[in-house]
Formats: sequence, C-alpha cells, structure tokens
Amino acid sequence: MIDLDRLAEPMTGDNCRAEPLVEAHRDQLREACAEDLDIWQIYYISYAPDDFDTSFDALLKRPWIPFALFDGNVFVGLSCYLNIEAGRETLEIGSTYYRPTFRGMGFNRRVKDMMLQRAFDCGFRRVEFRVDRRNRRSQAAMKKLGAVREGVMRADRITWTGHVRDTVLFAILRDEYGAGRV
Repeated sequence: MIDLDRLAEPMTGDNCRAEPLVEAHRDQLREACAEDLDIWQIYYISYAPDDFDTSFDALLKRPWIPFALFDGNVFVGLSCYLNIEAGRETLEIGSTYYRPTFRGMGFNRRVKDMMLQRAFDCGFRRVEFRVDRRNRRSQAAMKKLGAVREGVMRADRITWTGHVRDTVLFAILRDEYGAGRV
C-alpha cells in the first residue's frame, strides 16, 4: 500500500536532509538559483531571477511534493517527487537544482539515495528520472546511481525558452535498488 503522507514528511540521509519546501524557503532558493544563470537554458522551467517568483509560486501549487535540501545546515537547493501515480506504484524524482559548489561532490548521490529509499519504503516499485537530452551532467549522474536508461522520448515537451526538448528516461526498480551499489 502506498503511503503518501509519509512520502511528504521531512527526511534525513548521509549528512543531508530534506524538508517540505514552503514559502519560508523562497529567499534561500532564490539566492541559490541565481548562482548559475546559464543552467536555466537546459531546464524545463526557469528559476533565474526574472522568472523566479512566478516559477516558485507555480511550484507550490503543483500536485508535486517539493523539498528544500540541506547539506548539514547549509541550504543547497531543491528536488521534488512528481508525476506520482499511486495506482501504478510509480513516481518521478525531478525538478532538482543544486548550488554549483555542491555538484560533483557526492551530494547528489546522498540526496537521491535518501529520496529513493523513502519512495521504496512508502510502497513505490518504480522511480523515474526524466532528463533533457542536452543535460549530459544529469545523465551521467543517473548512470552513477544505477538508473537504467530506458530510451528517449522525442520532442517530449516545450521548455520555458520554446525549445522542443527530447527527454531521456531513466528508471530504478525497487528490486534493483541497492544491487551493485558501492
């Protein structure tokens, strides 16, 4: 049985934590997102300064479960559970952004392990990740996590810039999670 209430609770991992994203995180996230203005060109939604408030307001209204992410007590960014389909026991982890200084330092692995474990503990059997084909860094990160590249959804969506995006689909199944992990 899927436990959606527990899915949305705060969580802790290996020196990282996630708490439900709320209005009180607005300024911290705004500051973090302004640290890498170029990255928004390959994101579906822009959190660049000119777009931030509109995007943040929309995020809080979506049927997603967004989290503010911390390394110890340092605010790092956000990630969400989205496209939650309890009947299929499937969800996606996405809309993830980390401050540039936390990329390539193992933070992503710690956060994704924490979020994957919570999703599987709450009864989900499949976790998906959808990555813009242009985002090679995120595709490499998915492979490091052990996610299986299942294919490319061509012309899948139109981004905030008007770019018609090809989306690379990755997934991890509950039965696979942990197998072969270092």
